[in-house]
Amino acid sequence: MADAEGAKKRTFRKYTYRGVDLDQLLDMSTDELVEMFAARQRRRFQRGLKRKALALIKKLRKAKKEAPAGEKPDAVRTHLRNMVIIPEMIGSVVGVYNGKTFNQVEIKPDMVGHYLGEFSITYKPVGHGRPGIGASAGSRFIPLK
Repeated sequence: MADAEGAKKRTFRKYTYRGVDLDQLLDMSTDELVEMFAARQRRRFQRGLKRKALALIKKLRKAKKEAPAGEKPDAVRTHLRNMVIIPEMIGSVVGVYNGKTFNQVEIKPDMVGHYLGEFSITYKPVGHGRPGIGASAGSRFIPLK
């Protein structure tokens, strides 16, 4: 039984974005890549990346370059929730601001074409439990203990 497990190699799913594998995505020019994005992201790139977005990409490159081999790079903090994730960012760690704190997001290949803000929730999900004081007119008569 142990021999069978040792002989069987674990295969990882090869990531593709719209039929193009990751290595080809990284080699593509920006124009070719933008053609593959959805309409809203295409429009954003066609209108040009602004200075802040370019500065974020530059910081991510620097953090990745300075990281030791085989380790995650240092997190780069940003308020740019509307930044579209591009293949060059894969493997980076970004601190995305949610209005209160910076949530650490590790960029994975599946995230290409999405916005950074989609991975940093801005609200605390409601846990529907028992009603609190003042929730209804009848709760006025419950002693506060």
